[in-house]
Amino acid sequence: MNTFFAAIARMKYIQRWSLMHSAREESLSEHSMEVAMISHALCVIANARYGRHLNSERAALIGLYHDASEIITGDMPTPVKYSDETLKSAYKDMEHQAELTLLNHLPKDLQDSFRDIICEDPPVDSDDDERYMRRLVKAADKLSAYIKCIEEEKAGNHEFTTAMRTIEKALHKMCEELPELSDFMKEFLPSYGKTLDELI
Repeated sequence: MNTFFAAIARMKYIQRWSLMHSAREESLSEHSMEVAMISHALCVIANARYGRHLNSERAALIGLYHDASEIITGDMPTPVKYSDETLKSAYKDMEHQAELTLLNHLPKDLQDSFRDIICEDPPVDSDDDERYMRRLVKAADKLSAYIKCIEEEKAGNHEFTTAMRTIEKALHKMCEELPELSDFMKEFLPSYGKTLDELI
């Protein structure tokens, strides 16, 4: 019995921001879909405006699966995960083991096709485009967290105010090396949190 996709389907049961009071809970499935869409968009911007040759569809796939290990580990809050180097390293090891566990629930002949998508570390023989594309996926992940903060603030929940400031600072630093991210934030971010009547 191959249980990989049944396990992946459980992303909808993993709640993010577990230490925070949320006006609306966010599942890992929702977050992953948003990261996939933004990853794709950042790569499209990179190709159209900055002469890159990135595989935007592959970026979307990596975005979809980027937190798949949390099906096993759960969503460890960022302040805990990065509180010291020992804990950060231990969590990375646990995350990698969870990724391998998921891969082992695929038939052998499919595992290689999914390994480069599910495992966070890029393949050893990655070229510059692959590495840059993965940086954009990480930026999309950070941007999705920032969007969650915007939505919570708009709902009148100030629980996310500190997280919002911290993430915003990190995003601006990333923008120094990722012009695609800067473009997305300038052109698309202002519309987040608006009502449907304002958007359509």
